[in-house]
Amino acid sequence: MVKTRIVYFLTFLLLIAFGLMSRSHWVPSLIYPYLGDALYAMMIFYLVATLFPLKSSATFMFSAIIICFTIELTQLYQAEWIRELRLNKLVGLVLGSGFMWSDLVAYLVGASGAYGLNQVFILKMKAKYQ
Repeated sequence: MVKTRIVYFLTFLLLIAFGLMSRSHWVPSLIYPYLGDALYAMMIFYLVATLFPLKSSATFMFSAIIICFTIELTQLYQAEWIRELRLNKLVGLVLGSGFMWSDLVAYLVGASGAYGLNQVFILKMKAKYQ
């Protein structure tokens, strides 16, 4: 289980790096608005997996979707104090700034992609090392 948790955590860190890189000029304009959100959902998937490695991949996926949807829906709340808080770069990366329906689709794609990745690669590695 320790090795599995380490793999999940390293994947989580890698997805943070990819997410930050997704905000650069090299990303095609067609996917630029969605890539970061899909990677965000994947990152949340692997954060949940790191914290609760004995749960199922489906639990990771549904948890990631619920967390991402909740964060997106909180963006509808635009009180002055939360807008000021979101101006902080780190808080802005975590909480986002404006609600978009397309983000919900990107979260579904990202969480589903992480689920598929987990089923194909991570679980094979888990079986190999246990």
